[in-house]
Amino acid sequence: MDIYNTLQKYFGYDEFKEGQKTLIDGVLNGSDALGIMPTGGGKSLCYQLPAMLLPGVTIVVSPLISLMKDQVDSLDQIGIPSTFLNSTLSNIEFNKTLQDIRDNKYKLIYVAPERLDTFAFVNLMNSIEVSMIAIDEAHCISQWGHDFRPSYTQIPGFINSIENRPIVAAYTATATERVTAEIKNLLQLNNPIESLIGFDRPNLFYSVVKIGDKLNFLKEFIENDYRDKSGIIYCSTRKTVESLADKLNSLGYSVKAYHGGMTPNQREEAQNDFILDRINIIVATNAFGMGIDKPDVRFVVHYNMPQNMESYYQEAGRAGRDGENSHCVLMYSPADIVQQKLLIQNQTFSSARESLLYENLQYLIDYCHTNDCLRVKILEYFDEDVHYEKCNNCSNCLDESEMIDITLDSQKILSCIYRVGERYGVNLVTQVLRGSRNKRVLESGLDKVSTYGIMKDHSNEGIREIIMTLISRDYIHMTADRYPTLKLTKNSREVLNGEIEIHHKKDLVLAKKHNRKSTTADDIIENLDEDLFNQLKDLRYNIASEKKVAPFMIFHDATLREMASLFPIDRQSLLRVKGVGDKKYESFGKDFIGLIKDYVESKDIEVPETEKITRESLDERYINTYEFYKKGLSLEDIAKERSFTVSTIINHLVKCKEEGYNVNFDQFIDEEKESNILEVINKNGLESLRVIKDALPEDYTYDHINLCIAKNELK
Repeated sequence: MDIYNTLQKYFGYDEFKEGQKTLIDGVLNGSDALGIMPTGGGKSLCYQLPAMLLPGVTIVVSPLISLMKDQVDSLDQIGIPSTFLNSTLSNIEFNKTLQDIRDNKYKLIYVAPERLDTFAFVNLMNSIEVSMIAIDEAHCISQWGHDFRPSYTQIPGFINSIENRPIVAAYTATATERVTAEIKNLLQLNNPIESLIGFDRPNLFYSVVKIGDKLNFLKEFIENDYRDKSGIIYCSTRKTVESLADKLNSLGYSVKAYHGGMTPNQREEAQNDFILDRINIIVATNAFGMGIDKPDVRFVVHYNMPQNMESYYQEAGRAGRDGENSHCVLMYSPADIVQQKLLIQNQTFSSARESLLYENLQYLIDYCHTNDCLRVKILEYFDEDVHYEKCNNCSNCLDESEMIDITLDSQKILSCIYRVGERYGVNLVTQVLRGSRNKRVLESGLDKVSTYGIMKDHSNEGIREIIMTLISRDYIHMTADRYPTLKLTKNSREVLNGEIEIHHKKDLVLAKKHNRKSTTADDIIENLDEDLFNQLKDLRYNIASEKKVAPFMIFHDATLREMASLFPIDRQSLLRVKGVGDKKYESFGKDFIGLIKDYVESKDIEVPETEKITRESLDERYINTYEFYKKGLSLEDIAKERSFTVSTIINHLVKCKEEGYNVNFDQFIDEEKESNILEVINKNGLESLRVIKDALPEDYTYDHINLCIAKNELK
């Protein structure tokens, strides 16, 4: 039977996709093979079809149990005898499968890499005819890949343990030139037939969204275009998955959650419901998707930014496998960067791999800040030659936002980096440009450099946006380590000398700074600051928990919304907020005012002159708290002396430490509590203190969490 008859008989196709025939012909002629093909490119057929024509069996090394089961089930449906060996089999099932293999009942055997070095399995392979070893997701063998798995390093030894070396074929959807070279080297591929299919997926529309209210955007996105369509929403933590799935279900969408903390039965049920169209949307961590062959996924949304471009491309590539137009959205937030760096820091890597992880994360950050074609940015990452500047099928190419000249601002930033000796990161460079009186700035003498205060009319966010844009365009280099510093590149001179002009989106550079105006009750919703509103809700929840009352008994949501719109920062302005009377002001007013004052300062929000808080009064509040701290008082005693809650005292001490004062939080939290809290933060991120609190024992308070965050400088 020739390859076309086999293709038609078993797989139901009349012709091959690009690259498939080259690999299949090579394998059938006895050559090793290396196939790098995009998701949906048909990698599995490249080893399943020749397995039917070669004598003996084909061993398929696969990383995921669910992937093995899906492949075997699919092959059974088309009449190709296959099986798998992994930890889901009972001893009886495992031994029966081994006997069936000895009896030559199968053409394909899927094996987890952990099984390869067992004595019994190696002996079995040497007692039968093995024609080919296919390695799926071959990038997992490379330490330079995004998904390195130590178990894959056992594969070369297994290949060498077989007396008559079989054909070896490796397949992956994501591999840079560096990873490709290491795959060939580690697997010792002998002059392999190679098929590198372009990474471009023309039917996918890529977009990056920078927005504070992610849930509202997501709701409108689904409602407007994808109400009854299949979609995947990726989140970085299990808690976010569960929370978002619950919210979407409450809004009437057909949704299920999927993550590694669920039982195998729960995951299988959710996966099957999605594949069989019983539900439209699955909200998942990156535990979902590899090998899931659902062709009609119309959108993939990354609710949180993943750790690197390979992960993003592979996960986004699960959209539109049928070739129909589909949408891939990456929702960018600086908090996601903090989360990803925390995940890197809390794992043990070699210095080279840690550096690579930071470097790969930075490329994805650059992707989120570029104004250039997003498709080109993806393809360039995978070392593909691109012969166009615009694809006209991504959010950047179709963006008609007003562009403004930021050349002068860019020159100021580059000059500042040079003047401070290329020794500092984004935050300190921003502080120098804005003329901050931060103690570190003053003690380092940075207030004496010529660029000190030359961008004081800009917001922190606006300067940061320009810096990140310059990084993405290679005018600034950010070192790839835990505490990155900014350095000039060889291209910086072009900007400093005025040889080129730089333009950026006006709304991203200028609209970050809040311009307050006289606000009426009718304007409240329109001017609501969502970030402040959420922080006020957390403070309310904290106080309510301490007092063992319902949150609405402190303040109603409507009151918090008005606070998050009017920014009351003194007694008089807070009492003008509906729902705040004298009694509630006496009980809770100082805590809420303190939070709003800190927020106004950190976000550089302008408030009416009669209500404006000066820098000196802020410093005085913190210093007064610090004086009590130096006396050795407990947090509770300081709070009593200052008429604040413990939570506010912690915030004051954090501010003091940021200003360079010596603050030691060790005395306020024991090591066991700290260790347990850090473990929960590592799993759930810092998006919500309430999520962290719910995952801890009942005797852990918000104050414990805030102390842990403060001590470890996680914010």
